Amino acid sequence: MRELVLALMLAAGPAAATGLDIQIAGEGANGTIHVDLFEDVAPDHVTQIAELAAEGAYDDVVFHRVIDGFMAQTGDVQFGKLGADMRMAGRGGSNRPDLAAEFSDEPFERGVVGMARSANPDSANSQFFIMFAPAPHLNGQYTVVGRVTEGMEIVDAIKRGTGPNGAVVGQPDRMVSVTVTD
Repeated sequence: MRELVLALMLAAGPAAATGLDIQIAGEGANGTIHVDLFEDVAPDHVTQIAELAAEGAYDDVVFHRVIDGFMAQTGDVQFGKLGADMRMAGRGGSNRPDLAAEFSDEPFERGVVGMARSANPDSANSQFFIMFAPAPHLNGQYTVVGRVTEGMEIVDAIKRGTGPNGAVVGQPDRMVSVTVTD
């Protein structure tokens, strides 16, 4: 049955993916956030995120890098699953190709969702981050894919990192499930 639902969602194309509901659980955050996806701003990135979500790839993926006053990063579907070796979290992606940058004039403000990448602007794949506060130095440098419209108090409660570069030490909070909304 899940395969049939997935096939129907994928056949509908990116227009069907206008949002995500992300159920978060852990030591810090517990609840659901809703993200409106900007398919008109970053169509390729939104399509990739929606397809990964529809496949269940984001389920049980941790927030591996969380910097107070900046952002919470998640989405490493390769190395970031709950129970995996957290020393590898943040180094992986999905089995899909990396994406060409879709930079825009959308500013990185509180609640904005952006795609994580390496130094190469065309290296975004599956990882994304949610802003705790404005970060104008990211404007035009990273792809904006959406905005949290409900549940910012849940985002604010995500367990902060205390390790190098914001790495979460111990048991990180995780995305229990990520579902596509239309």
